[in-house]
Amino acid sequence: MADSIQVVCPRCDAINRVPAARLGEAPRCGSCKAPLFQGKPVALSEARFRRHLHHSGLPLLVDVWASWCGPCQVMAPAFEQAAGRLEPRWRLVKLSTEEAPAIADELGIRSIPTLAVFAAGREVARQAGALSAERIIAWAEANRPAATPP
Repeated sequence: MADSIQVVCPRCDAINRVPAARLGEAPRCGSCKAPLFQGKPVALSEARFRRHLHHSGLPLLVDVWASWCGPCQVMAPAFEQAAGRLEPRWRLVKLSTEEAPAIADELGIRSIPTLAVFAAGREVARQAGALSAERIIAWAEANRPAATPP
């Protein structure tokens, strides 16, 4: 299908092809029928992160965090607000260093919270430290990969 985007379901991880022009029309998963966009970040395990990383046609904005991290807890509501404003052009995900230590190690995460932008399976930008919702959105858009839906 020309001009379609692969979107990984936030609930069942099925890979869906959605016409780029219809991303904003509340598409649903062809497998489990859940909304593909829910206006909130998706918490991912290591396996789920790898699936989204390698099969998403949308850029991923990843919040690497831990439950014991005070700045991470402070930034969590801002990241959730950003998800509501950046979807469906982005997929915002949360990756816990406690639940996915191998991924955090592979990515070379040295401080948290850390935001990272991924496109086509590769990291394209990184920012450490807690940010407000406005700064998260501005940083994400400034680092938006060129070959992604507008």
